[in-house]
Amino acid sequence: MNEPELPQNEKWTEIEHLPKWDEEYYDVYTAKKHGKWVMLKTLKSHYKDDPRFIAMIEKEFDVRYNLAHPHIVMINDFEDVPGLGRCIITDDVYGDSLSTLLEQKKVTGEHLEKICTQLVDALDYIQRNHIVHFPVKPETIIFTENIGNLKLIDVGFDQREHLSPADAEEDILNFGNVLSQVLSQVPDAPARLKKIAAKCTDPNPRNRYQNIHSLRMDLANRSGNKMYIAIIAFLIIMIGILIWLNSAGAPARPDTLPAALVRSSSFLL
Repeated sequence: MNEPELPQNEKWTEIEHLPKWDEEYYDVYTAKKHGKWVMLKTLKSHYKDDPRFIAMIEKEFDVRYNLAHPHIVMINDFEDVPGLGRCIITDDVYGDSLSTLLEQKKVTGEHLEKICTQLVDALDYIQRNHIVHFPVKPETIIFTENIGNLKLIDVGFDQREHLSPADAEEDILNFGNVLSQVLSQVPDAPARLKKIAAKCTDPNPRNRYQNIHSLRMDLANRSGNKMYIAIIAFLIIMIGILIWLNSAGAPARPDTLPAALVRSSSFLL
């Protein structure tokens, strides 16, 4: 069934509903504002006249307007749009949700890496700013089309002086669920990541990570181990070259060594 055509004017053009992006209380649209693509978020029709939900969308705008993070979708304005009423206006995010990628079995190691870095960065920022938000799940994680960066949507509907331990626990549990789903489609992922996902989702909350910082430390160690192994492998190769040169007879002089080896030796000294 075709939706009714929305009114257009010089300011607002090409307004189009995006059903797959709709949220529990909101409909989501794409549109051009003065020729620039943006996204619109407005209350579903049966909530538009309810003072409780009007207050909710106003509160969400107030909370999110001052957030500034590269992996959280930015809010630009809150205004009336022809045919839609009051809308939260955000940057245009064109790409695929993690939910879509999982459904189409298109998740790669690159997506996994960004879940372990960019998503954790965003969650850390949210918690440091005491933002209460809807649960993080594959539907709220977007990978942009051109660059492939991760963007978290549906972030923040309240801000408190302090977050409760339960808020942090929920973020860690939800991150673990997301990580587990991604790992199911990346068979060559390090076993270490599977242990991290299992710890995030342990049935006993006391056995989970108690904060984002401890989770970040374990994830960072994964990258640190790779670097450590790479350095060891490089040194072994260099030592092998030195042994081979010495076994050839003449002592190796700096001016006869490969340039890369001379630079590496200088760096290590």
